[in-house]
Amino acid sequence: MNGMGLDMGGGSAAFSMGRSRGLGTCAALAAAVASASAGPMLALLSGDYTDDYGTFTETPGGLCDKSWVREFRGVYEPPLFWLIFVLGAVGNLMVVFIFTTVRHRLKTMTDVYLLNLAVADLLFLGTLPFWAADATKGWMFGLSLCKLLSAIYKINFFSSMLLLTCISVDRYVAIVQVTKAHNQKNKRLSVSKLTCLAVWIISGLLALPELIFAQVKPDRRGNSFCVLVYPNNLFNRTKILVLVLQICVGFCLPLLVMVLCYSVIIRTLLQAKSFEKHKALRVIFTVVAVFVLSQLPYNGLLVVDATQAADTTITDCAVLEHFDVAGQIAKSLAYTHACINPFLYVFIGVRFQKDLLRLLKLCTCGLSQGGVSKLQAVPKRPSVMSDTETTCALVL
Repeated sequence: MNGMGLDMGGGSAAFSMGRSRGLGTCAALAAAVASASAGPMLALLSGDYTDDYGTFTETPGGLCDKSWVREFRGVYEPPLFWLIFVLGAVGNLMVVFIFTTVRHRLKTMTDVYLLNLAVADLLFLGTLPFWAADATKGWMFGLSLCKLLSAIYKINFFSSMLLLTCISVDRYVAIVQVTKAHNQKNKRLSVSKLTCLAVWIISGLLALPELIFAQVKPDRRGNSFCVLVYPNNLFNRTKILVLVLQICVGFCLPLLVMVLCYSVIIRTLLQAKSFEKHKALRVIFTVVAVFVLSQLPYNGLLVVDATQAADTTITDCAVLEHFDVAGQIAKSLAYTHACINPFLYVFIGVRFQKDLLRLLKLCTCGLSQGGVSKLQAVPKRPSVMSDTETTCALVL
C-alpha cells in the first residue's frame, strides 16, 4: 500500500508539472499578443512573407542564407511523415472497421467521439504524403490542391484537438456524474452527434486562413513550395491572429479542459473503493503526459514565432536557422498524435482488445462471406467507456 501511495504521489507531481508547463506556454502567448498590440509592427521581409522555410530570409541584420535548412527538411521530413502515415493509417482504419463492422453501431458519446477522431486523423494523415513530396522535390500539384490540402490539414488538426477535449468532458460526466450520465444516455448520444457537427464546422472556419493565404511560391533557386503568404499590409496582425487561434484552440483549450476534468476525476477516484482506480489513474497520467510532451514543444515555438512577428527579437542568422530546424522537429513530434491516438484512446481498452482479437482471428482464417456474417452476428458489447461504469470508464 505504501508503494502505491508513493506511485500515485509521483503521478500527481508529474500531472502538476505537465499542467504548469502547458499553462505557462499559454501565458507566454498572452504576453506575445499584448506585445503585438502595444509594440511596433515590424515586418521581417520586404514584400510578401511566407511562413515556410525559404531559401533566403531578410532580417534587420542582413540576408540569411537558409538553404541548408531546406536541405535538412528534405532529408528529415519525408521518411518520418511516411512512417507516421503508415502507422496512423493502420491504427485508425482498424478503429473505423471495428466500429462499423464489429460493433455495427454507435452506442455512447465516446463511441461517436472516437469514430470522429479516427476519421479526422485519417484525413490529416492523408495530407502527409503530399507534404513529404513538397519537402523533397517542391510543390508539383498546383495552386488548387495547395489550398485544398492546406485547409484539410488544418481542419483535421483542429477537429482532433477539439474531439480530445470532448472526450475529456465525457469522461468527467461518466465518472463524476454517473447517475446523470446513465439516466440521460439517449439524450447524450444525440448531443454528441450535434457536438461533432459543431466541431467540424468550427474547424472549417478556423482553416479559412489556409484556404485564403496558401500559395505556390518559387524560391530563388527556382523550386516551388506550397506556403502561407500574407500580404505585406496585413502581415503582422494576420499572422499573429492565425498563430493565436492555433495555439489557443489546438493546445491551450484542450489542455485547460483536460486539467479541469481530470483533476476532478482524480479526486473522485481517490475517494472510491475500487481495485481498478490505480489503473484508471495511470491512464489519466498517460493521456495528459502524451498530450503535453507531443504538443508543448511545437506550441512553445509557435509562441516564439508570434513574438517574433510582433517585434523582431531574433536577428542572428545562426539562431534563426536553429529555430527553423527545431520547428521542423517539434512539428513532426506534434504530428505523431495521429498515430498515437488509436492506441492511447482505443486499443488499451479491454473490450476493444477483445473486438480486435476477434477481428484478427477471423482475418487469419480468411474472411469468407460467412466469416463476415459471423463477425457481424456476434453480440455487440458496450463501449470501451460505458456510461454505466465509473472507474472502468477510464480503464477504457
